[in-house]
Amino acid sequence: MSTLTVTDLVVEFGGARSRKTVRAVDHVSFSVRPGEVVGLVGESGCGKSSLARSIIGLERATSGSIVWGDTDVTNARGRTLRRYRREVQYVFQDPYASLSPRLTVGQTLEEALSVVGHPRRTRAARASELLHLVGLPKSALQRGPSALSGGQRQRVAIARALAVEPRFLICDEPVSALDVSVRAQVMNLLMDLQEELNLGYLFIAHDLGLVRRVAHRTMVMYLGRIVESGPSHEVYGQASHPYTECLLDAIPSVDPREQRSRGFTVLQGELPSPASPPPGCRFHTRCPHAQPQCSERVPEVLTGEPVHQSACYVR
Repeated sequence: MSTLTVTDLVVEFGGARSRKTVRAVDHVSFSVRPGEVVGLVGESGCGKSSLARSIIGLERATSGSIVWGDTDVTNARGRTLRRYRREVQYVFQDPYASLSPRLTVGQTLEEALSVVGHPRRTRAARASELLHLVGLPKSALQRGPSALSGGQRQRVAIARALAVEPRFLICDEPVSALDVSVRAQVMNLLMDLQEELNLGYLFIAHDLGLVRRVAHRTMVMYLGRIVESGPSHEVYGQASHPYTECLLDAIPSVDPREQRSRGFTVLQGELPSPASPPPGCRFHTRCPHAQPQCSERVPEVLTGEPVHQSACYVR
C-alpha cells in the first residue's frame, strides 16, 4: 500500500517563446494515504485539473516533487512511469472523449488488460467481470461508445481504469458531464468501489456539496494555491477562509431557514487571470473581508499536513 505525497509542486505553462508564463499550480503540498478520499474543490480555471494532470504525468511539473510510496515519480520515464501508471489511474470528466469510438467496449477493456500482461485466453472473461463490477450487462461488450448513455460510458471508463488493478484513482470531475438523474448512481458506484477495493481517491469537483458527502479531507483551491484544507467536517463546519465561506454559501438548501441563517456571502467578480494574478493574497480583489494589507502581504503557503489550515491572516 502506497501514499501519494505532493510537495511544493509548481506547474507553469509558457516559456521562452511566450510573452507570459502562467503558473497554474503554485507551491501545492498534500498527501493521500491508502484507502483515503481527499477532495479538491474550487471554481473552474483555478488549477485543479492542471494539478491532477501533473500528478499522473500528462503535464510536466516545473518544480517540486511527486512521490508514490518510496518512489519519486516527478519526472518518471520508461519502466518506472509504466509501473506508476498501472497503480495510479485517471478517470476523466468526459467519458466519450476518453474512449476510442473505433473500439467496442470489449475491445477497450481487453486492450487495457493486454497492457498488464493478462493472458489472451482469459481476457474476454475478465472484461465481463469488470462490466459486472461497474453494474453493466455482458451485452455491453459488443457495443461502441456511441451506443451507450453518458452514465454507461463513464462506467466503462471506470472499468477500464480498474482493469490494471490500480491502488489509486484520480477522479477529475467524474460526474459533471452526466445528467443529474445518473450522477448519484455513478457516485454511489465510485464510493462502493473505493470501499470494496480499498482505493485511494483524489476527487476533484467544483460542487462542494458533492465532495462533502464523499471526502475524508477537503482542499480548497483558488488561482493555483490551496487556501484551506483539513478534515471535511471541519472545513465544512468551521470554514476559516473567506473563499471557502463564499463557496459554502453558494450550496443550495431546501430549507429556507437554513438559507437565511447563512447570511449568504456572495462571491463578487470573476476569477482573475492566472497570467497576471493579484499581488498579496490572490483572493483580496473579491474578498468581503479584505483590508489594505491584504494586497501587500502573501499568506503563508499551507504545509499539506492533515490538520485544519487556512491561508488567511485576517480571519
